[in-house]
Amino acid sequence: MKHTYPFLFVLAFTAFFGNSLFAQDEDADDEHKVYKKSKFLTGVFIGAYQANQYTAPAYNGFGYDLDGNQNSFERSLMNQKINYEYSGKYGTTDQIAQALGVDPGQWNFDASDMPTNMRYAPAIMLGLNFRLPLSKRSNITLNLNFSKLNINGAFTMTLIKPQNPNPAQNNNVQVFPIKGTEQRMLFQLGFQQIFGKLNKTNVFGEIGINGTLAKYNSNVININGLQIDLIYYQNQTLYPTVAGPARKPVGFGIGAYAALGINFDLNEKFNMQILYSPSHERVKVGNNPTLKLQHAGGLRLYYKI
Repeated sequence: MKHTYPFLFVLAFTAFFGNSLFAQDEDADDEHKVYKKSKFLTGVFIGAYQANQYTAPAYNGFGYDLDGNQNSFERSLMNQKINYEYSGKYGTTDQIAQALGVDPGQWNFDASDMPTNMRYAPAIMLGLNFRLPLSKRSNITLNLNFSKLNINGAFTMTLIKPQNPNPAQNNNVQVFPIKGTEQRMLFQLGFQQIFGKLNKTNVFGEIGINGTLAKYNSNVININGLQIDLIYYQNQTLYPTVAGPARKPVGFGIGAYAALGINFDLNEKFNMQILYSPSHERVKVGNNPTLKLQHAGGLRLYYKI
């Protein structure tokens, strides 16, 4: 619940001050004149996006079956790749042993080695933004924002070798990276209110509906330079592994967003906004998708058509 407070604060701020300050506007005739002269604005957005960590475990190497359920360890993508395809169990080379620098079979990977710490990294967000003036202070906004997210974590493997008499030399447990990528597209339709007496610089607030199209894009592990794509499948006849083809989760979820920032009228043709925008998004790339708070911020540059 504590993560919802910033979002609710922005909504309350927009609703309260939007109504009170709008009442201080010039008379209706002047407002109508400005409305007639108002021009449609189109522009671009560049900024940063921090995803909520709730869906990061979708990239923990388990994968999903064709019904959209997360696999057990026995049917997981990592178990299939490490203990079957790349292990030399079917008369092929033990590529895992080669990467670890040990004799064939002198290593172990089980359920206790699976990743548990997947995290989204901050990402760049780019967008196309549109604004339709209703009056000199009020606008309808449409934002189409895009981001490619990186997810990072780690897993372990155990080397099977004699124990060294010196405990400091017993580094049998090795740690390796696991990475994922995800694509998101945000569709935002909202209402924007500029506050106070109109100047070249004003505070503004925005509130609206947010739709998030999210796609699980890739999942790879790296063992000392041996990169294994968890999603790519070899010939199932040659490698009769424990799991069938995986599903790449993709889905569309509805939520809400808000924004608070500073509006700059640069000249008759260009308008700029610097903003912070929290959003409640339902990201459908894992089990039990639910609304979670995400954060974005950056700069919009509009051109008046």
